[in-house]
Amino acid sequence: MTWLGRIACVLLSAMSAMCLPVPATAQGAATLTPSVLVMPLRPLGDDPRALWLGEGVALLVADGLTSLGRPAVPRIDRVAAFDALELPADRELSRATLLRAAIVMGVRDLVTGTVSLAGETLTVSVRVVQVEAGRGNPEIREQGPLGDVVAIAGRIAATIAGAPPGTPVVGYDPPPSLEVFEAFVKGLVAETPATQLRFLEQAVKDAPGYARAHLAIWEVCTDEEQHARALAAAQAVPASSRFSRRARFAAGLSLTNLKRWEEAFTAYKSLLDESATAAVYNNLGVIQARRGSITAQTGKPAWYFSRASEAASDSPDYFFNLGYAYWLDKDTPAAIYWLREVVRRRPADGEAHYVLAAALLATNNTAEATRERDLARQLSSRFDEWDQRPSEDAVGGVPRGLERASETEATPVRADSGLVSTTQQDHQQLARFHFDRGLRLEEQLQDREAISEFRKSLYLAPYDAQTHLALGRVLVRSGRLRDAIESLKISLWSAESLDARLLLAEALLGTGETAEAQVHADRALQLAPESAVARALVERVRATPARTP
Repeated sequence: MTWLGRIACVLLSAMSAMCLPVPATAQGAATLTPSVLVMPLRPLGDDPRALWLGEGVALLVADGLTSLGRPAVPRIDRVAAFDALELPADRELSRATLLRAAIVMGVRDLVTGTVSLAGETLTVSVRVVQVEAGRGNPEIREQGPLGDVVAIAGRIAATIAGAPPGTPVVGYDPPPSLEVFEAFVKGLVAETPATQLRFLEQAVKDAPGYARAHLAIWEVCTDEEQHARALAAAQAVPASSRFSRRARFAAGLSLTNLKRWEEAFTAYKSLLDESATAAVYNNLGVIQARRGSITAQTGKPAWYFSRASEAASDSPDYFFNLGYAYWLDKDTPAAIYWLREVVRRRPADGEAHYVLAAALLATNNTAEATRERDLARQLSSRFDEWDQRPSEDAVGGVPRGLERASETEATPVRADSGLVSTTQQDHQQLARFHFDRGLRLEEQLQDREAISEFRKSLYLAPYDAQTHLALGRVLVRSGRLRDAIESLKISLWSAESLDARLLLAEALLGTGETAEAQVHADRALQLAPESAVARALVERVRATPARTP
């Protein structure tokens, strides 16, 4: 699955405003928005066990907080968000950087700390920082035998949550043993898939009922496209586990990837009968679209995608699937309507622009179709390849198989009802209101709020060059260079601009894309030959060595 597909959902409502990615890891259809970010604890001393315990204790504290009603960001979501923010996972980050990440992720509290071992005695110290105020609470320190790591982490979680002393932490699955937990954590943090699987498989060998380890194996194997192996891991989760539904959902996705359509449909239909969620409806639609045979009993893909989009009314992926299904059904007006909704919510969705261009061309709207296809090409070179080498089963030049499956049952993100209900005649005025407010927040260095306002403005005016430039400027300052590059490319597609060229060249230089940075820096100098800033940037880019693959 691509970065866009996996990350585009990161950290529920707060992340949707920022376009960051998050798979939900909770069991049911509805989850609470995470309010605490627990970072891996820094190991102290020379004992090598402190290395894995730093991650392991953080996992246990996060689990404990969630069970006590203070939902913490799951590890997989933290890793995805930090990857999107281009923050390194292999070195210690400053407090300012962590606070910036926490602000973007929309959490209220940040937990950092240390872990150390003296023989078999474990010492854990943590401090909670209130993100908005930047103020740290008094240190929390717990000590005890290493074998009591779960109890130690539970006491820390209870203290952070403000629970009375002695409150038991219940409702989550503790590891079967310290040895199994060590193998599980080492599998999570290992650098290569082969090493990850070696540790995780040791964990399930020693504890065959350890559901979390089986699901971790599923994630690694799915990323490696080892779908038969992933299926076996998901099916090994005991039916009695609280992770059972999540495992059945994962198994359905593996069956879909293996093209075992009937089994996949049956798996998701069973989940649907128990609890109807947007993700289940969506994946049933994907199966129907790809299996090639539709009966009155199973239903058309568009029906399932429609139900998914109703259940999660602000998911661009579900709207894309619906618009794409209508395109394949040759219902061009419906395809155009829903694909426009996608690009309003996610202006940098290249596939949506490309399919929308094909649909507009089919209605003889050549000028707009050309603009949409040009924008798709600006966002990715692969669309040139689609034009040059169309697949045999393409529909109007659009490849088949673009449907986007859901990896987890994510909590639906709610749209701003004021934006959704706005009439066309009010769009320009309201878009300007949000743009101006975003500029004021940008001046006040309130980046998260500024980004939210610029996103709202772009929902109403998806191609406004000024707004994309302003958004790109704040994203660069926030360190989110990939997101900034997408927004700045759209700004330039909409209108030529010296400021956008300079900022895009800087962002590309920051990501190591020196050749492309050179193109934009040179163009900036052509636009303003007298500009000392442009001249200095050109010289700096030329002096920067190209990134090695």
